Amino acid sequence: MTKTLMAAASLLALAACTTVGPDYQSPAPTAPAQSGFVGAASPAFTGDEPPGRWWSLFDDPVLDRLIEQALTANTDLRVASANLAQARATLRETRAGRLPSTSVAGGATYANQPGPGGADLTFDAGLDVGYQLDLFGRIRRGIEASRADVGAVQAAFDVARVSVAAETARAYADACSAGRQLAVAQESVRIQEQTFDLTRRLVEGGRGTALETGQAGAQLEQTRAQIPTLEAQRQTALYRLSVLTGRPPAEFPREVAACATPPALGRPIPVGSGASLLARRPDIRAAERELAAATARVGVATAELYPDIRLGGSIGSTGTAGNLLSSSGFRFGLGPLISWTFPNTAVARARIAQAEAGADAALARFDGTWLGALEETESALTRYATELDRVAILRRARASSAEAARVARLRYRAGRESFQIVLDAERSLAQTETALAQAEAQLSDNLVTVFLALGGGWEEAPAVAAAS
Repeated sequence: MTKTLMAAASLLALAACTTVGPDYQSPAPTAPAQSGFVGAASPAFTGDEPPGRWWSLFDDPVLDRLIEQALTANTDLRVASANLAQARATLRETRAGRLPSTSVAGGATYANQPGPGGADLTFDAGLDVGYQLDLFGRIRRGIEASRADVGAVQAAFDVARVSVAAETARAYADACSAGRQLAVAQESVRIQEQTFDLTRRLVEGGRGTALETGQAGAQLEQTRAQIPTLEAQRQTALYRLSVLTGRPPAEFPREVAACATPPALGRPIPVGSGASLLARRPDIRAAERELAAATARVGVATAELYPDIRLGGSIGSTGTAGNLLSSSGFRFGLGPLISWTFPNTAVARARIAQAEAGADAALARFDGTWLGALEETESALTRYATELDRVAILRRARASSAEAARVARLRYRAGRESFQIVLDAERSLAQTETALAQAEAQLSDNLVTVFLALGGGWEEAPAVAAAS
């Protein structure tokens, strides 16, 4: 008995001595992405760090409220929140492997006995206690892997937050941009209606021709034909915005339906550097945590090469109702249970090779993720800067087209210019106005893409509402 207890104590002392497998070191600090962005050389950007609530840069209370609602009630975020709770519960289950296991059993047997006394009822009750000796760190590596899994799921949750914030801002910008294009089309219709009325009056006065009236009417109807499409674009953006905030499409925000100014920034955008991008982008953090989990699982597989030792003990009693608690039915046991597949380690080594290959793949995914993040960011910065230049050019073109159309109408009224010149000038003005409105819409979309690529929006996000 004493020797058994001493052996058990010795095994317990050895339980925390060895942890096999590679110790994880994050590759993030050594990733060659520590410098500034190439695309940030434009005056449209600064090297300051972007704020977590990047949408607050727009100074738009309606947009702030919509994004807060989306971060609280979006259904994708509810799914991600549930996945995170599940991962945390799995971690608790894995940690429980370090604790002793206990089981209580009891039963009764009714059997016929030959001879005097006949049938007899026998009872059995006992308590079993087992403890897994983690001599080679299999449980510790399993906990390490499970903890990294939780980190990866948390990062995936943050990715969902970033995406929901960006898509809500994009839907809002789409609705406002459609409202802006709709206002431009309606203004073009108003101007062309005046020209159409002018041609009719001139025909009635004997100066114009039916050809001029027909041409003006055709151009007017072509411009009017744009309005239903723009109204549909605005309405579908409102429906998308409603669903993103966790509401049915019919409950779209009515105040956004009147918006005709897409969100824009009148100042340079703070974009930070490549080093801060690696720390801020949750998809990079998710890939890094997945690599940590895969590395820990190499240790779990390596531990299968070594003996698996469990220390167990039991105490109980067997007997009839009269002597169940007497010393005659009492029993107990204490001792280790050892299992080992040595010398046939082929299966264990195959599992080690699988785990190492999984770790290699996870490292490749990590490298691909940060490279992709840099590409997305550089591309987003370049597209935004070039679209900003395009908008500035189109604004100058719009001013010139408006002046040309004004002069052409005046000269036509005075009889010094042909009506074809007026039609061409107004057509050019309408096309330039439309191109400018579309470029402003694209600029807003590119702006949201920049913030999405920068990866902010999860740092100060509110808690997701619990499901009812």
